[in-house]
Amino acid sequence: MILSSPKDTKKQKTKMANHKSSLKRIRQTAARKAHNHYYAKTARNAVRDLRKTTDKAAAAEALPKVSSMLDKLAKRNIIHANKAANLKSKLAKFVNKLA
Repeated sequence: MILSSPKDTKKQKTKMANHKSSLKRIRQTAARKAHNHYYAKTARNAVRDLRKTTDKAAAAEALPKVSSMLDKLAKRNIIHANKAANLKSKLAKFVNKLA
């Protein structure tokens, strides 16, 4: 097979599944990845929106919700527990600095 451009070499190759169970695992992994990606992206957007906030009252109201989201992600191993703790700490400092 002759590749037409260097971009084609970077395509991810998929392996052919040889068993019913491996086909099922591929399906399960894809579904789990999509689910985890959705919730991680939602939490990242919430963190970004909180950091954009300049009103202390609004930020103080949003902080518990964002912290809860991060805790749930950490509990389900979507993000690492330490990452959630670090984000929560930085966000709390940010909210306390607002005047």
